Amino acid sequence: MILVTTETVPGRSIERSVGLVRGNTVRAKHLGRDIVAALRNLVGGEISEYSELMTEARNEATNRMIEQAESSGADAVVGIRFITAQIGAGSAELVAYGTAVKLAPREQG
Repeated sequence: MILVTTETVPGRSIERSVGLVRGNTVRAKHLGRDIVAALRNLVGGEISEYSELMTEARNEATNRMIEQAESSGADAVVGIRFITAQIGAGSAELVAYGTAVKLAPREQG
C-alpha cells in the first residue's frame, strides 16, 4: 500500500478514486505515565511518555485506515492527514484519513 500526503503518487497515474478512508483510535493517559510526565513538566523538555502514546495512537489509526483501503481494493491512499482532538479529561482521539485510489498499471517500456 502506497501512502502519501500529496494529492498524487509520484511517477504513477491515478485511474480512479475509491473514496474516503479513515482510521481512528481514542487513547487515555496512563497513571504511571502521568506521574513521570508531571515530574518532567517541572524541569521542562520533551515529555517522552506522551510522545510514545501519540506515536502508538498514530500508528494504530494509520493501520486501521490502511485496512479499510485494502478492503476496498485500493492501491494507494493520497492526501493523508491526521487530526487530534481531546475527547474528555485525560483522553484524546487521533484520526488518520485520506482518499483511497486505484493506480493505473505501469507502462511497459
